[in-house]
Amino acid sequence: MLVQRSRGENLTEATASYVSGQKPSFWTKLAYGFGSAAYGVKDAGLKYFLLLFYAQVVGMDARLVSFAILIALVADALSDPIMGYWSDNFRSKWGRRHPFMYAAAVPVALSYYFIWTPPEGWSDQALFWYIVILVIITRTFITVYETPSAALAPELTTDYDERSSILSFRYFFAWFGGNAMSVIAFALIFPAFVTVAITNGQFNPDAYAFYGLFGSLVMFGAIMISALGTHHYIPRLRKAPPKRDMTLKMIFKEIYQTVSSSSFFALFFASLLGYTASGLAAGLAFYFSTYYWGFNSAQIGAITFGVFLSAFIGGALAPIITRKIGKKRGAIIIGLIAFTGAPMPIFLRLIDVLPANGTPEIFWIILVANTIDVGLIVCYQILAASMMADLVEQGEMKTGNRSEGLFFAAATFMRKFGEGFGIVVAGFVISAVGLAAGAQQGEVSDDTLWLLGAVYVPVILAIWLTMVAIIGFYRIDRNKHEQTVRDLADRAATNSVT
Repeated sequence: MLVQRSRGENLTEATASYVSGQKPSFWTKLAYGFGSAAYGVKDAGLKYFLLLFYAQVVGMDARLVSFAILIALVADALSDPIMGYWSDNFRSKWGRRHPFMYAAAVPVALSYYFIWTPPEGWSDQALFWYIVILVIITRTFITVYETPSAALAPELTTDYDERSSILSFRYFFAWFGGNAMSVIAFALIFPAFVTVAITNGQFNPDAYAFYGLFGSLVMFGAIMISALGTHHYIPRLRKAPPKRDMTLKMIFKEIYQTVSSSSFFALFFASLLGYTASGLAAGLAFYFSTYYWGFNSAQIGAITFGVFLSAFIGGALAPIITRKIGKKRGAIIIGLIAFTGAPMPIFLRLIDVLPANGTPEIFWIILVANTIDVGLIVCYQILAASMMADLVEQGEMKTGNRSEGLFFAAATFMRKFGEGFGIVVAGFVISAVGLAAGAQQGEVSDDTLWLLGAVYVPVILAIWLTMVAIIGFYRIDRNKHEQTVRDLADRAATNSVT
C-alpha cells in the first residue's frame, strides 16, 4: 500500500506540474522575443534589398544574383537539422541552447556587414562567389543562433494558449526589427545619400554600406540581449539526454523517427510553400513600390512604417484566435483572407480599376491594404509556429526524447529555404519580363510593368492557396495536445517510481 500511495502521489504531482506548465514572466517573454530582431534584420536585408542592390545598384545580372542565392540555400540546407540535433543533445554548464546563442553573435554581425560592401571593380563572376560565400556564412550562423533560441518556446511552457502568446513576442520583434531597418533605410539612410549624380539615394552604393553597418550592430545587440535576458532561466530548462555513441547514419535515422508524422509533414510542406510565396513577394516588393506604383522614397518609407502596426495586429490577434477557434482552424481562415487579399491591388491595376499613379488615392489604398494584409500574415505565421511547438510532445511520446531543437530547426529551414527560394524565383521573374539591370524609376515601359503584374498574381496566388489546402492535413488540436501532455506526465511519474 505504501508503494501504491507513493506512486499515486508522484503521479498526481508530476501530472499537475507537467500539464500546468510554466508561465514565463513578461520580461522573459520580452527578452526571448527581442532576439528575433536579429533574424528580422537579416531577413529584411536578404529578402528586400539583396536582389535590388546587386542587380540595380551594382549592376549584376539578376539571374546570376538569384543563382548565387540558390547555391547558398543548398549549402545551408544541412545545417538546420544538424544544429537542431546538436543543441538538443549538447551538454554544458549553460545548458543546451545558450552557448550557441552567444557564439553566433560576432560571426553573424561581421558576415552580414560585408555582404553590403562588395569590392569595387570585380567581375560578375567574382562577385557571384563573393555573394555565395558571405550569404552561406550569414545564414549558417543565423542557424547557430536562431534554432536553439527559437527552441526555447516549447521549453518555457507546455500550455496550448501560452505558446501562442510567447511566439507572438517572437514574431512581433522579427517583423518589427526587420521593418525598422527598412523604414530607417527609406526615411533616413537613402535621403542622406542623395547626390548631384545620384538623385535617389536608393541607388547609391554608399547608402548600402551604412545600412549594412547599422544592421550588423542591431543584430549583435539583439542576440546578446536575448541570450543574457533568458540566461537566468537555464536551471529550469530541460537537460540533455544521457550521452550515447551515435554514428551519422544513426543520428539522421533518429531525426527522421522524431519528426515523421502526417501532422509534421503537412505543416512542413505548407510552411515551405508559404515562405516561398513570402520570399517571392518580398523580393519584388520594392520593385512594385518603385516601378509599378511609382512611389518615392518617402512614400515607400511610410508604407513600410505601416508594417509596425501590422506587427501589433498580428501579435495581438494570434493568441485570441488560438483561444477562440484553435490554431489549425484559425490558420486556415486567416490564411485564406490574407493570401487571397495580398495580390488584389496588383490584380485591380491589371484590369485598370485603380486610381492613376501619382494620385493621393493610390498611395492610401496601397498603405491600408498592405498594413491589414501583413498583419493577417503575421498572425498566420505565429499560429503555424505555435502548431510546430505542439509537435514537440507528440515526438517525445513516440521516441522518449525532447527534441525542441529538431522541430524548430525544421521551422528555421522552412523559413530560410522557402524565403530564399522565393527570392530566386523573383530574380528569374525580373529577367523573364525584361526589366533591365540598372533601370531607374520611370525608365521601365508600361508593357513590362503590366507583364510583371500578370506573371506575379497567378503564381503567388497558386502557391498560397496550395499551402492552405495542405495545412488541412495537420491533426493536432487543443484536446489532443493536452491529452499528450497528460500522458507524458503519467509516464514521467511512473518512471520516477520504478
